[in-house]
Amino acid sequence: MHWKSLGLALAFGAASLLAQTAPQPAPAPQIWTWDAVKNFFELNNTSLHASRLNIDELKAQEITAHLRPNPDFTLTADGTQIAPSHGVWTPFAGTFVSPGVSYLFERRNKRGLRYDAAKQGTAIGVAQQSDSERNLLFNLRSAFVGVLQAKAVLRLAQDNLDSYDKILKVSRDRFSAGDIARIDLDRLELQRLQFESDLQTAVVNLRTTKINLLALLDDRRPVDSFDLDGPFDFSEDLASLDDYRKDALDARPDLRAAVLSVKQAETNYQLAEANGSTDPTIGVWFTHNGSFNNPDALNTIGASVSIPLRFFDSNQGEKLRTKIDVKRNEKLREGVETQVYADIDSAYATLSSNISLLKPYKRQYLDQAVRVRDTVLFSYQHGGASLLDFINAESEYRTVELNYVNLVGSYLTAAAQLNLAVGREVIQ
Repeated sequence: MHWKSLGLALAFGAASLLAQTAPQPAPAPQIWTWDAVKNFFELNNTSLHASRLNIDELKAQEITAHLRPNPDFTLTADGTQIAPSHGVWTPFAGTFVSPGVSYLFERRNKRGLRYDAAKQGTAIGVAQQSDSERNLLFNLRSAFVGVLQAKAVLRLAQDNLDSYDKILKVSRDRFSAGDIARIDLDRLELQRLQFESDLQTAVVNLRTTKINLLALLDDRRPVDSFDLDGPFDFSEDLASLDDYRKDALDARPDLRAAVLSVKQAETNYQLAEANGSTDPTIGVWFTHNGSFNNPDALNTIGASVSIPLRFFDSNQGEKLRTKIDVKRNEKLREGVETQVYADIDSAYATLSSNISLLKPYKRQYLDQAVRVRDTVLFSYQHGGASLLDFINAESEYRTVELNYVNLVGSYLTAAAQLNLAVGREVIQ
């Protein structure tokens, strides 16, 4: 009985050990939507975080620009003897100390103009940060669409292979029954290589596009641990070109940055004009002088006003430079506005073209391709069509389906391009 119990214990222990060392099923991949990918990107992308710190630096410069000038404190000592008087050397007997304070008074709102220019610089930095984020999100959206497109191509390749395997099974049965020749069966089986190649290519492309997406996310998780989900289709709804142009003028951050740069240049010109004016420095001091003959005049106060005479330097160079800079920024703003219109027109034309190509596919070409393939297959199986006719019909069906998937991917990429051109998501 003792040995039986021991054997059972050993058996249970071995079974438990095998259960622990047996390979565990891989966890299901985490499914991410576009919103989840976008939120993760905005929270974790190091490039975005680094550029956002620039905004904090600009706000710190606002503090510096708004500071008042510091007052100056002076301490003057005079009357100290450097030689004996009447044979007695008392060097500090006649020394008097005179403390004083002076302050520079800025005229013509110089501090306010500096502060306004700094605040406008922060606003420009915010707009430039938004523009950088706009471009990064377009790259991310393109990568997201690339993964969805690769998944659609993979599904198509797998469906084609499964469908062809069913045809091969029927063909083998026909060969066994003597209904088709050996050469026809061999050609059909050799044709399967194309479907296998399409499938393997699709698998590699899907992994590659996922890797590219993870690189944009600054994420090092394994490729197989996540998957994407989202609509892979097109919409025929499209607003007018003028509507998208108007939206872009309001939403494009690079255009907003260009407009703000003009305003900042105008403020800098006003500041240069103000800096050409004179700023007085007013000082006051107190003196205790025991060497005065008047015993009631030991303690005195004084005041001074210092005004620079700007005969030669009245800030002429900076005035001219900032005046030219206003014109330069106005030209840059016009150039950015022209580029906005060009971006909208180009993206709109591409998107419209994709919709025009996709409409007949959905309306007739996809159904026609299936109908032709099924008809030729039925005819071939009943001796009414040649093997070459069936292979051509199968190849045409695969080409039509693949073209449709690629066109949908091009449509989604063009939609992302239009969103980029407008400056916000006008097409989901």
